[in-house]
Amino acid sequence: MPEIKEMVKVAYDALTDKKAINTKIIDISNISVLADYFIIASGANEKQVQAMADNVCERFAENGVEPRQTEGYHSANWILLDFNDIIVHIFNHEDRLFYDLERIWRDGKSVEIENI
Repeated sequence: MPEIKEMVKVAYDALTDKKAINTKIIDISNISVLADYFIIASGANEKQVQAMADNVCERFAENGVEPRQTEGYHSANWILLDFNDIIVHIFNHEDRLFYDLERIWRDGKSVEIENI
């Protein structure tokens, strides 16, 4: 498997290619055993949210990585893609505000893509 930080960049770029809104990377490696990174992004509508998820999965597959679990794809309100050390959360705008993962995981370290 490619290095985790490289895969964070792959996910970030895949989301950016589909015009993700307000993409955030949170390093949770020191506060949780769930994963090392959360990547959180929003889409404007159901089709965009699904396209973002599809693009992340395609890019990871190109690197020989398949999701361990996928949740919420059909409703596209909140799609969770679990790649073991990286968990990608793709929300519609309203659900992102409602669940506010950035606040819940504020003990994690916010990371800029340039520092990965």
